[in-house]
Amino acid sequence: MSKNLIFAVIALAIGLLLGYLFFGGKANEHNHETVEGNSTEMWTCSMHPQIMQPEPGNCPICGMELIPADNSTSSDNARAFTMTETAVALSNIQTSIVNGSSEGTETTNEIVLSGKIVTNEEANSVQVSYFSGRIENLNINFTGETVRIGQLIATIYSPELFAAQQELLTAASLKSSQPALYQAVRNKLKLWKLSDKQIDAIEASGKVQEKFPVYATVSGTVTEKLVAEGDQVSQGQALYRVSNLNSLWADFDVYENQIQLFEKGQELSITTNAYPNRTYSAKVSFIDPILNPSSRTTTLRAELNNKDGELKPGMFVKAAVSLSEPVASENITIPSTAVLWTGKRSVVYVKTDPNHPEFEMREVTIGSKIGDNYQIVEGLNAGEEIVTNGTFTVDAAAQLQGKPSMMNMDASKNPDITITEFEGIQESFQNELFNLVKSYLALKNDLVDSNPKNAGKSGKELAESVNKLTTDQLKSEQEKTFLISNKEEIQTLVQNLTQANNLDGMRKIFKPLSSEIISLVKAYGINHTIYEQYCPMADNNKGGYWLSLEEEIRNPYFGEAMLNCGEIKDTLN
Repeated sequence: MSKNLIFAVIALAIGLLLGYLFFGGKANEHNHETVEGNSTEMWTCSMHPQIMQPEPGNCPICGMELIPADNSTSSDNARAFTMTETAVALSNIQTSIVNGSSEGTETTNEIVLSGKIVTNEEANSVQVSYFSGRIENLNINFTGETVRIGQLIATIYSPELFAAQQELLTAASLKSSQPALYQAVRNKLKLWKLSDKQIDAIEASGKVQEKFPVYATVSGTVTEKLVAEGDQVSQGQALYRVSNLNSLWADFDVYENQIQLFEKGQELSITTNAYPNRTYSAKVSFIDPILNPSSRTTTLRAELNNKDGELKPGMFVKAAVSLSEPVASENITIPSTAVLWTGKRSVVYVKTDPNHPEFEMREVTIGSKIGDNYQIVEGLNAGEEIVTNGTFTVDAAAQLQGKPSMMNMDASKNPDITITEFEGIQESFQNELFNLVKSYLALKNDLVDSNPKNAGKSGKELAESVNKLTTDQLKSEQEKTFLISNKEEIQTLVQNLTQANNLDGMRKIFKPLSSEIISLVKAYGINHTIYEQYCPMADNNKGGYWLSLEEEIRNPYFGEAMLNCGEIKDTLN
């Protein structure tokens, strides 16, 4: 064997030995750890952390290349996630133990209640038609319009009024010989709200009017328009509803354990976000004697003077109530800094491992605000440890690890929608609801086309569709209460959307508006197939839902910029 061959064999042997020493052991060690730990590396998307796949590839939503996921959860809780000690320290994340007893709980002489401005029902009225006929002209064209007693509101063609005028002219020629008959005919016209002046004018002209003017008998602001030109109306039918907004109610929720703290005549200091530097003084005028069994609350009401027109129905308000004696809450209370708000829900982050920075999102039911603390009605237990500082940082970590978070409570469901489904809903009501949905879809299409002018018009049509949806065909109180609550939210959102002066503002309001519409469709059904679609990049990557009659994705949050970004989450009917 030649020397060169011997040297080659020796070099190969040395290379194999060095390869084993440097790499073989580590490879075996790595394989050993994988087998012993029974861990499988998962891959996720940096833009859409809800995507988790067992192998590399591209994101099915946006097409970006997947990256290795952080699987550093230290427990078997699939909802929990961990952060490094360094990240916790740098973010100044602080926690505290939930206090469940009055020991060590702060006392206060003031309680803050949350509520909403509503119309004063005592000042509400309805304008009706006092005779049947067909509306030829309607002078009240939109909700929000102001009417006054004596104002011309409509012109109606009425066959029965036509005949009654002929009777008057005949009786007028016989009034000297048959005064009783003449007076009876005049009284008949008065029952239809014709004034003596109008009756005298008909008699003096000697001619019958074919189209008769109708004048307002009530004053106020139109809150609901119930008819349109060309409609056939019957005697006593409502034409529109009117509210006197010079006086409004502020309704506040009071929890069961707080009822004994309030009484009629108690002074309230009321503030609203619209006028943060203004305080409105009022007194408790009513405490509802019936407790809401689902929320365990009752309504406390105060009457507000609104002659200057500053306050609007639908505004959120807070009332500070001074107590004669300090009160200590027996409920669980937590600092307000611990609470994150997402639509109708509130969440906190619980530290699930006392020895390691492991956290889990928890949905809670918030009560009244006492000082700088919130009462917790449901969701937390005494002795649990929660995040009180750096909560948004913890929420961001949850989102990056694909765990339930404020904006991603469930990767496959809409977190802003409370799932309520009623059975046995009448088909006629579902058809009315579908008409509302069609108005909503017109608005959605205008946002897809990035046309704010048309979107404003569609928003007004949607408002009219919402007003036409009533509880008349619903049976249970739960069905009616759910509809009334959602209608109020939708009306407020639509009003804000139509007042927005730019496309971005409309699209921001479109997100919660869609959630309310989807809630109605899921609750009552519409007897039509419709798709619930989702874009994870809407609202600054917080995600947004919408409805569509077509399977094809046409994104209302971005329009042409990202027309096909999204996916179908559910099929409804």
